[in-house]
Amino acid sequence: MLILLSPSKTHDLHAGGSTTDYSMPLFPKEAATLMKYLKKMKVGQLEEVMKISPKLAWQVQERIALWQPEFTFANTNQALYLFKGEVYHGLDAATLPVEVVEYAQRHLRILSGLYGVIRPLDRIQPHRLEMETALRFGKYESLYHFWREKITRQILVDLKESGSKLLINLASQEYSSALEMKKLKAKIVAPQFLESRNDSFQMITVYAKKARGMMARFILEYQISCEEDLMGFDSGGYCFNANLSKPGVPVFTR
Repeated sequence: MLILLSPSKTHDLHAGGSTTDYSMPLFPKEAATLMKYLKKMKVGQLEEVMKISPKLAWQVQERIALWQPEFTFANTNQALYLFKGEVYHGLDAATLPVEVVEYAQRHLRILSGLYGVIRPLDRIQPHRLEMETALRFGKYESLYHFWREKITRQILVDLKESGSKLLINLASQEYSSALEMKKLKAKIVAPQFLESRNDSFQMITVYAKKARGMMARFILEYQISCEEDLMGFDSGGYCFNANLSKPGVPVFTR
């Protein structure tokens, strides 16, 4: 079984958890190539391609300037602890026991616009580069064009090493679209999380993100290995809704 998650825009370079073990990113040359290109861009260009405010574009440029191809303990952190967005609030990685983190290292992958595929203990630097960023460089029309084959090939390897053809897609569409899903030849399960609003169920993004993290934690803690066992998820007030679910898309509501 393999779990897919999206990255986070917010980071904590000094956060930690139950282990100091680490691994190195799988695609360091590709990340350096992208950053080399980004370092040439002016604030106005970053604002345009990333569709962000001028103030945020200045902050992004400062972060890009600090990024270095050389790894140090001062400029990197393990991805599992570095990311601090809603997904990772739900995952609450700092409280995961070391044996669960070790299991996550084999069964959890984070898709990234800069690093491609990230393992939980990969030491990475703070960055902001969303997969859907309208970046054109060299022969590549987009980050999807740059990453799709590389990411798909790596996830195929990771699935094989996991010993299972079950892929739990908890990544957003922005990131999961970077994969050629048909080439994986896997059983893909994409849970959804809905809120009760005005006599109907709706997907509220901020809550759905946190729920994805909670689901990832549930899978890791109990070492879920089949789709049926996902139905036991009941964290944060969510429970399985058989009426709204369909094959490959289990729905959890609250």
